[in-house]
Amino acid sequence: MRFIPTGIAPLAATAADTALASQLQHILDHKTKPLGALGQIETLALRLGCMQRSQTIALTAPQVVVFAADHGIAAEGVSAYPQAVTQQMVANMLAGGAAVNVLARQHGFALTVVDAGVAAELPAHPSLLNRKIALGTGNACRTQAMTAEQGSAAVKTGMDIVSSLPGNVLALGEMGIGNTSSAALIFALLTGTAIEEAAGRGTGLNDAQMQTKLQALRKAQQRHAAAQTPLDVLCAVGGLEIAMMVGAMLQAAHERRTVLVDGFIASTAALVAHALEPHALDYMVFCHVGAERGHRALLAHLGAQPLLDLGLRLGEGSGALLAWPLLQSAACLLNEMASFESAGVDQKV
Repeated sequence: MRFIPTGIAPLAATAADTALASQLQHILDHKTKPLGALGQIETLALRLGCMQRSQTIALTAPQVVVFAADHGIAAEGVSAYPQAVTQQMVANMLAGGAAVNVLARQHGFALTVVDAGVAAELPAHPSLLNRKIALGTGNACRTQAMTAEQGSAAVKTGMDIVSSLPGNVLALGEMGIGNTSSAALIFALLTGTAIEEAAGRGTGLNDAQMQTKLQALRKAQQRHAAAQTPLDVLCAVGGLEIAMMVGAMLQAAHERRTVLVDGFIASTAALVAHALEPHALDYMVFCHVGAERGHRALLAHLGAQPLLDLGLRLGEGSGALLAWPLLQSAACLLNEMASFESAGVDQKV
């Protein structure tokens, strides 16, 4: 597959970057609090400052992009909902009624919905980007989910979409019946994780439905066991919305934007992006660990420490937006909190 890496710089690419990180740590250590008392928020503030190469943090024009697509593997009965729900939920988002709409309005995010590969022709809408690569993917139990050309086009499209958006914060979400199956297969094939550990109940499968899902996933895993590279795996079993998220993450990291990673599906895209460009992970904030079985194991594989643990399993970028106030707080604390010296407070003896 033709793919051109974006050349993502690590956060500590230069001596100046290393010096800045030390300066930021010094600033945080001398705020009016016990050393390290703000825990992960201090770590987050440090990372945000390094991303922006600044001793102050400015979070500007935050964007949330939801990629929607259908999955051929849904024909194997891997979801509790029919495939038509993808199209229906896109319509709900465009009407402003989905959870991501509510949270985007609450937190001032601009929302873009992308048709990456819904299995229907969607009517035009001002808030919908039609970037359809295909009418859903192939059934990974029987064939490749995507051709190499489709996978490459989807990654490139995700990059192009991000490059056209303003701001320095990008939250990513998805909608697609069957996409927890694609995500579980990507995770299992790329890391060697057992499919039983990678796959969860998705939209709420009962025990019998879960066995049907596992049977289908084992079949797809066996069929595509020879897939080696991250892009080969993505094309073999992935989704068009996952591939576009991969491209979006790579482009955002290239532009030094902060990437807010939502749940299991988005984290799987992060896994692929990291495999392609390891330093892409430097720009990602993993917002929560969800209820989907494989999510915690995937985060552990990436060495990621999520901000929240709320038992979420919705997708759409909802967990990313719920974590947003923590980034705002990290920025405000770095920018505005007094130091011991400026406040005239004695330090620990």
